[in-house]
Amino acid sequence: MAAAAKHLTPVILELGGKCPAVVDSNIDLQVTARRIVTGKWALNSGQACIAVDYIITTKSFAPMLIEALKNGLKECFGENLMESKDMSRIVSKSQFARLVKLLDEDKVSDKIVVGGQRDENKLRIAPTILLDVPQDTEIMKEEIFGPLLPIITVEKLEESYDIIKSKPKPLVAYLFTNNDQLKQDYVQNISSGGMCINDTVIHLTVPGLPFGGVEESGMGSYHGKFSFDGFSHKKSVMYRSFDGDASVRYPPYTPQKQRLLKALISGNLLRIIQALIGWSNDDVE
Repeated sequence: MAAAAKHLTPVILELGGKCPAVVDSNIDLQVTARRIVTGKWALNSGQACIAVDYIITTKSFAPMLIEALKNGLKECFGENLMESKDMSRIVSKSQFARLVKLLDEDKVSDKIVVGGQRDENKLRIAPTILLDVPQDTEIMKEEIFGPLLPIITVEKLEESYDIIKSKPKPLVAYLFTNNDQLKQDYVQNISSGGMCINDTVIHLTVPGLPFGGVEESGMGSYHGKFSFDGFSHKKSVMYRSFDGDASVRYPPYTPQKQRLLKALISGNLLRIIQALIGWSNDDVE
């Protein structure tokens, strides 16, 4: 973007962020778990800007969700997750070290409920689920971009709005629920580049949906015709005839012209009529 700015070249800037997934208890749990597994670990081990970064659910539902995610991981990757050929490696040693640092932070390491294994030589980190990691830890501040998945619990799902809003606006926000009112509230209350309800990632495959971020997650959008529009200049052209040339727009700007212009701008029909016949509000009063 900095390089393009030197030449005044327009850009579409797609970044990322901490993409949340709010999970209600009113769902098909098995399908939800599979779709989260796919939108996190099957998606390049979470190394994607649209990967699920963290989950918010209720305290009472969290144990069932964790168990369903464990089953989903086994179903997709087998018993030995570290050896699965369907699990991606971490892209580099520096990224591996960054993720291990997030995982080994004092207030984080004891929150692991699933996984946590790592192999630096093979650049592999097992799918890892953490429960109720404090918000002031680095893993909850920066985009994870890896196979670590914190689950944050709340008493009521509506409390998730404040948690999401306390962070920069994400590239995408996910929600799993069959509650129509919750869907509506989530769409209205959460600002994000895009949203996907009851699934992950597949909104990118729809050419008719614009894909892009907002604020810290990017600017502009693309996909389908939106890509064409993003780099197209909308030139405005106005055609006029020589009729209807009102003298009120030209100097000298007399008090009467000023009254008429103010009346026209106000849109008040009575004031317009008064100005046309030479009356003012002062005259009426």
